[in-house]
This record gives sequence, structure tokens and C-alpha cells, in this order.
Amino acid sequence: MNPKTNIKLRLIVMNYLIFAVWGSYLCSLGIYLSRIGMGAQIGQFFAIQGIVSLFMPALMGIVADRWIPAQKLLGICHFIAAVFLAIAGFMGLKYGSEVTFGQLFPWYAVSVAFFMPTIALGNSVSYNALTKNGMDTVKDYPPIRVFGTIGFILSMWIVNFTGFKNDYNQLFVSAGWGLILAVYAFTLPNCPVNKAAKGASLVDAFGLRAFALFKDAKMCIFFIFSFLLGMCLQVTNGFATPYLDAFGRLPEFADAFAVKNNVFLSSISQVSETLCILLIPFFLRKFGIKKVMLISFVAWFLRFWFLGAGSPTGFGLVLFVLSMIVYGVAFDFFNISGSLFVDKNTDEKIRSSAQGVFMMMTNGLGATVGSFCAQWVVNGFTAGKEGAALMAGWTGAWYVFAGFALVLAVLFAFVFKYKHDPKNV
Repeated sequence: MNPKTNIKLRLIVMNYLIFAVWGSYLCSLGIYLSRIGMGAQIGQFFAIQGIVSLFMPALMGIVADRWIPAQKLLGICHFIAAVFLAIAGFMGLKYGSEVTFGQLFPWYAVSVAFFMPTIALGNSVSYNALTKNGMDTVKDYPPIRVFGTIGFILSMWIVNFTGFKNDYNQLFVSAGWGLILAVYAFTLPNCPVNKAAKGASLVDAFGLRAFALFKDAKMCIFFIFSFLLGMCLQVTNGFATPYLDAFGRLPEFADAFAVKNNVFLSSISQVSETLCILLIPFFLRKFGIKKVMLISFVAWFLRFWFLGAGSPTGFGLVLFVLSMIVYGVAFDFFNISGSLFVDKNTDEKIRSSAQGVFMMMTNGLGATVGSFCAQWVVNGFTAGKEGAALMAGWTGAWYVFAGFALVLAVLFAFVFKYKHDPKNV
């Protein structure tokens, strides 16, 4: 087999597994929590992803840059994450609908703490392997990353059609994928570590050089808006499927396919994402990172507006499907393009650390603030309401989120100064 083809296939399997782990519960956890009486704590479960991402991706990036090769650290993190998520699943199995927040959340939190760095580590492993084999990351990485989304989609379908979306079994599915990846990661191409030379400064010794990127005005503004976009991402991760599930409380929608298979409906978002990833090389080369991120902001506005205006049947269902379709643009044109932009604008010696900082701003600060704010907005519009009043409250909440995304788009257009070079991103 051609060496380049072999590398691509190995990275495809890695990306598939990383996102299969996440897709098993990310979009369905809110449904499970709502059904065991923890609907008011959904924001906390998603906020913990942000809290640990404030330091874990950056910390693991430092470890990967300085001491443990990224592919080995990827395996170690997934093993720990899988074990603790399995324990969380066991708590759900043991206590059923009577499981408490204290019995479930701590195990879940530790698992998430070790999972969140693996996205950035996976990026580093991919970029390192592609670069070493003479390939272009902007051109060759997106088609590989597509298979991560395919893994996410298939996991969503598994938990949807088995009914695991409603219970703790989704956690066991995720843990199983994680254990497979933990073993597989140790077979991946080696990523070199940059051991500190004798007499190096503390900044270099602990791999903190990546934080100096904030001194660059362009990178600083980019990271700030990455944080704001990260807020948008957590809104739909945490609340889209509970919102769709809530339509089941209305007699006219109780038997609708979109309600009974809400996780499957949500998976259209990931199908769209798979296609949109393939557009990234063209859009980045043609338009540059500023216009690509502007497109992402507008897509987030449409995503939220369509959700607010939609319903599970008739034309409302068309709007729901449209909201899923534009999600692919909203997510990819920010998350994947942003990761490539960071890679192209940082020194390879701090590659893992820089990806960790990007993750810290998006899945760290952005996810934390976004989760708590989204929970506050949703509670404000829906608390104590039932029936039609409840769904009207949900609609109001989605329109608030849409307005937020639109304001960000306008601000970004004026604040972020960037001259596009077609030879770079």
C-alpha cells in the first residue's frame, strides 16, 4: 500500500473512534437527564466540559509537546475517560430513575476531563503525520476528519434506534468505543517531543509559549471570537434534543417521527457537517479565515432561528431540517477552519500547546459560559410552564440565541482585521 494512503487510513480510523466516543452521548445526554429528573442540571453537565477545557487541553498539550508523545497520551486519556464513564453508567444501572446528581456527576466529570483534550491531541497527531509524509494539512486533513463526523453520526443512530438515548446505556456505548481507541492510539505514528534544553526558561520548560500568541492582536481577537462561537456550540449540544423531546408532551405531536426519533433527526446536523468539511479547503483558499468565520456566525443565527420557528410536522419540520443542515456550516467553518488557522499560524514546536489553547477558548471558556447562560435563558423562558406555553417559551429562548449570533457576526466583521493570502489560510 502507498505510504501516504496507509497514513490516511490510520488517521481515518483514529478520527472515527474519537468522535464515535463523543457522539454516543453528547446529543442524547440531555434526554436521559430530563427523564431521571435532572433537566434543571443539564447546563451543569455540559458546563463541566467547558470548565475542564479551561486547563486540560492546554495542560495535555504541554505534556505532549514536552514529555509524552501525543499519540500515546491520546491512548492514556481515552482509557481513563472510558473507565470513569463506565462507572457513571453503572451508577445509572444500579440506581435507575432514583440515581442522584452526586452519584452520577462526579464520575462523568472526571471522564470528560480526560476526553476533552483528546480532540486537540488528535489534531496534533494528524497534522504531524501528514506534514512528515509531505502532505498539505489544509487539503488532506478535512477529508480525513470527515470520518470523525461519520463516527459521531453512527453512534447517534445506535443510541437512537436501540432506545439507549433514553437511559444510561449510552454511557456504556461511549466507554466501549473509548477502550478500543485507547489500544489503537498506541499503534499510531510517533509524534516527537520537544524536550527543554538545559537552562531553558520556565515558560519554555512548561510549554507555555503558546500563550504568547495573545500578544499578537490578530490571534488575540481570533481567540476571543472563538470563545464567543464556543458559547453558541454548547447551546445546541445541551438543549436541542431536550427541546425536540418536549414536543412529545403535546398530544398533536406525541406520535410524530421527529419527536420519537429526535436524536436521529439531530444527526442530520452531522450528515451536513460531513459534506461541509469537504468544502473547507476551497473556502479557506478562496476567501480566507475571516469570511469563513463570518459565514459560520450567520449560519449559527439561522440554526437558532429555524429551531425557534420550527415544529415536528408540516412546514415546521422543514424548518427543523434546515436548522440541521446549516449546522454543518456553522460548526465546520468555525471549528475545523479555526484549528487549521491556528496550525498554520504557529510554530511547530508549540503545535500541541497552541491547539490546546484553541480548545481552551472554544470548549473551555466558551462552553462554560455558554452552558450556564443557555440554562439561565431556557429556565427563564420555560420554568413552570406546560403545554403550548412551554413550547412558546422554548421558541423565545431560541430567538434570544439567534439574536446573540447575529450581533457577533456584525462585531466580527468590523473588529477582526485580516488580509487574506491565497497561499495560506
